[in-house]
Amino acid sequence: MKITSIIVEDIKIAADFLKKFCDKSGLIEVKGHFENVAGALAYLDDDQVDLIFLDIEMPGATGFDLLDSLTYSPKIILTTSKTEYAFDAFQYNVSDYLKKPFTYNRFLESLQKIVKLVPQADPYPLAQAVGTVSPAPSPASMDMDFLFIKSEDKLVKLVKDDIFFIESMRDYVKFVTSVKNYVTYSTLKALEEKLNGSAFLKVHRSFIVNINKIDDIRGNTIYLKGNRIPIGKGHKDELARRLNIL
Repeated sequence: MKITSIIVEDIKIAADFLKKFCDKSGLIEVKGHFENVAGALAYLDDDQVDLIFLDIEMPGATGFDLLDSLTYSPKIILTTSKTEYAFDAFQYNVSDYLKKPFTYNRFLESLQKIVKLVPQADPYPLAQAVGTVSPAPSPASMDMDFLFIKSEDKLVKLVKDDIFFIESMRDYVKFVTSVKNYVTYSTLKALEEKLNGSAFLKVHRSFIVNINKIDDIRGNTIYLKGNRIPIGKGHKDELARRLNIL
């Protein structure tokens, strides 16, 4: 059984692009396209759907206004051209955050999350499609002194020594560097594996720090380049070992 959905997007070409991906997946039935929040809410007053593809910035009310107005809890995939809303978005417990423009493979990653959450969804079409998703990077990349992350529609090269710390934002992470901050789609667990054996250490469920950048530690708090980072109880011993504390 297909997942029912609507698209709330004020740019028609973006909505058409998304609908093509839905049709191609064989898993999503798009019930309608609405160019503003008012039209979407009027539809949802009478007809409920499993999933809403929701843009954030639209004329009049925003995507967040729609979320505040819903009278039931469908799954939500936010679609936007900006990363600055990522933190606010996950306060609403959305299923995913698609940064425009996104690829079909990235779209399929989102659907994998939805299939797990919608019991009646048939995962077979998706199981066939995900075979086209690119494999994970080679472990050999852990030996390099840099890494590439996808941010702002491009691959950005980050020299590891320029990274102060990495903060978890659920399915996204924020890299705080000496130059600027970057948000990208990943998890701390995945990064912990890639950064294994280097100067980076997970000190809290939400933070990985570059231990070379630590200024001082007071109690259960790391002070690092003007930032305060908590130390989790289960990470104290490993931090002490890595810092070679006397």
